[in-house]
Amino acid sequence: MWRRVTLDVHLDHPPERVFPCFADPGTWPDWAPAVELRERLGEGPAVVGSRWSAVDRIVGPFRVRFWDELEVVEPLERVVWHSTAPWNSRVEYVCAPDRGGTRVHADYGGDVAGWLRLVALLPTFVLARILLRDFRGLTRLLDAEDARVEAVAEADPA
Repeated sequence: MWRRVTLDVHLDHPPERVFPCFADPGTWPDWAPAVELRERLGEGPAVVGSRWSAVDRIVGPFRVRFWDELEVVEPLERVVWHSTAPWNSRVEYVCAPDRGGTRVHADYGGDVAGWLRLVALLPTFVLARILLRDFRGLTRLLDAEDARVEAVAEADPA
């Protein structure tokens, strides 16, 4: 079942802070609620074609295992990921400076397979609300990092 959801979100952090989070699946469990695991396969720097073993937690105890592959990376601007079955999806994040922060255009599209087709049957506005949780989580993560840096600076004003 083919589904597509597009989001346009403003984050109050610059692209230099936002983009690396989208480009590094290792950080995704820290801010994306459904992401349980992203583990890099292979060594060296992440380049187009690099793959990650992936596990997402869907609706309580249900877990989905698949692979993520880096398809496109344009530093600080655009990253595209492909996820294998059952998601069979492509996710593109485009970041642009916007009012002191970052405008993120996120395009999720895929041909969902198996029992996950039940998720794909949800109305688009419901899927969008679910995906927006990732952006709230990313904002919390970056805000917490800022607070830690500020606390260290206040503790040691040298």
